[in-house]
Order: sequence, then C-alpha cells, then structure tokens
Amino acid sequence: MRSRIAASVVLAAGVLLGSTGCAFFAPVATQIPYDPSDGVGTTVGDVEVRNAMAITADGDTVNLVVFVHNTGDKSAAVQFQYDFEGSADEAKSSETVTVPAGETVSFGNGGDTPDLILDNANTQLGALMPVFVQYGTETGKTILVPVLDGSLDGYGHLVPTNLATTEPEITATPVPTSTATSESTATPTETATPSETTTPTPAPTN
Repeated sequence: MRSRIAASVVLAAGVLLGSTGCAFFAPVATQIPYDPSDGVGTTVGDVEVRNAMAITADGDTVNLVVFVHNTGDKSAAVQFQYDFEGSADEAKSSETVTVPAGETVSFGNGGDTPDLILDNANTQLGALMPVFVQYGTETGKTILVPVLDGSLDGYGHLVPTNLATTEPEITATPVPTSTATSESTATPTETATPSETTTPTPAPTN
C-alpha cells in the first residue's frame, strides 16, 4: 500500500515538473527583440538596424525609414546598398550615414529627422526590397525591406515627394522711420509806423 502511495507521489511530481518546467527554461517573450511595426531589422557588429521600411510612390525614389543604433564606442559609417542586378550579389547604388557612438538616429521619419532617400531603387509596391547593410570591416547582412506607399495611415507624410517642406518666407517688418518735424516759423511782428511830428505854429508878433 505504501509503495503504491509513493509511486503515485513520484508520478504526480513528474507530471507537475513536466507541465511547468518550460517556464524555468523558456526565454521571456517580452525580452526578445522584435520590430513592432511593418519594418524589419538586423544587427551588424555594434550596429542595430530596426524597423526598416521603404516608402515610395513610384518604386523609383524610395524613402528608407529606419532606426540605427550604434552600441559601440566609435562612430560608425553605415552603408545601405541596394538596386541589385538579378541574382548577383552586387548592388549598383548605395547611401552612407554616420551614427555617433552610443546613439540612436532615426532616418526618414519626417520632421527634424535626416532623410535617407534611395534614388533609382528599381522596386515596386508590395515587393520586398533587398538592402545590404555594412560598415567598417564587419560582415554585412541583407534585409528584405517591405515596400509601402502613402495610402496606409501614418505613412502619407513619409512619401519622398511629401518630405520636402517649403520654408516659410520671412518678410522683414518695415521699421517706421521718424519724420522730421518742421520747425514753425515765427510770424514777424508788425513794425510800428512812426507817428507824424507836428510842426509848431509860430506865435504872432505884435
């Protein structure tokens, strides 16, 4: 009887550990890096590329929207190569951006963020655009960037033609000039006309 009870306890303990053991060894999902939006990412050496997406209206001029985080202690000149010829691993065009050490730079997000425009991208809406990311002597990686247009909510202002903002024309406010006040001219006073002198009449002589 005791052996059966002991066996039951061991079996129950095994089932309990088997059903909950994954909680001890599985990674916490919230600590796994991921791209929360429509973009993709990768890591090359000390450079982390996050949420990269291509916004375009014609497939030729592309605004590469991306966050680049440099975890290293030196500035990194990150190169984005694109416009691949067929199946060849050679890109015809590239753009290079500089990311200071320990900083995150947002590109192509409008406002005060720097633009990262890819000309002659040779892609189309709905496609996955190959972009090769590399810097320094690090081995680069290719990411397949989704190509989107401005019809989606929140992306309309990121289309390349909408990124350019016209600087407001500054009109100088005219400074009022003081007008010299003419001095009033005094009206000359009339000169008194001298009165006539009466000639005395000579007294009669006797």
